[in-house]
Amino acid sequence: MKKRHVRAIAVFGIAVVALTGARGSHGGGCGSSSSGSSSSSNHNSDSDSTSGGTSGGSLPGGSSSADKAIRDVTIKECKYDAATKNLVARITVKNDGALDYDYNVTMTFKGDIGGTASPVTSTMTAIAVAAGASESVDLTADYPGTGDGSEYTKCEVSRASRS
Repeated sequence: MKKRHVRAIAVFGIAVVALTGARGSHGGGCGSSSSGSSSSSNHNSDSDSTSGGTSGGSLPGGSSSADKAIRDVTIKECKYDAATKNLVARITVKNDGALDYDYNVTMTFKGDIGGTASPVTSTMTAIAVAAGASESVDLTADYPGTGDGSEYTKCEVSRASRS
């Protein structure tokens, strides 16, 4: 009976780590319509930068300072704009800290796994956000195709920093 109890606790612990490991994800849908998907955000008040994909998480017990800038960024909308022939990601940067920061954000527009869309990036620098405030901006990238943009199904923050 004790082995079953220990096994159940171990499975529960793994499930908790798996569920909490998903925090910090900043992906959003990207379609040809004006509506898009949004994602949740985490906000923190310290300074630093991060790079790389954001679909991972951190282990319980703390996080590195490199995760903090990316947690201040929320994707509100990700779409293809037929009028300008651009991929557009509307983001909000929220600064819960006590100091003003300038943010640099790189967005990657992607398609489904195994799809035909090559990743496209857009970077915006010097997004000024006062302490305790938020700022919404659009990151745009030229659409590299000739169709309707439907092959681009999501966007994610691939790098963020603040200073």
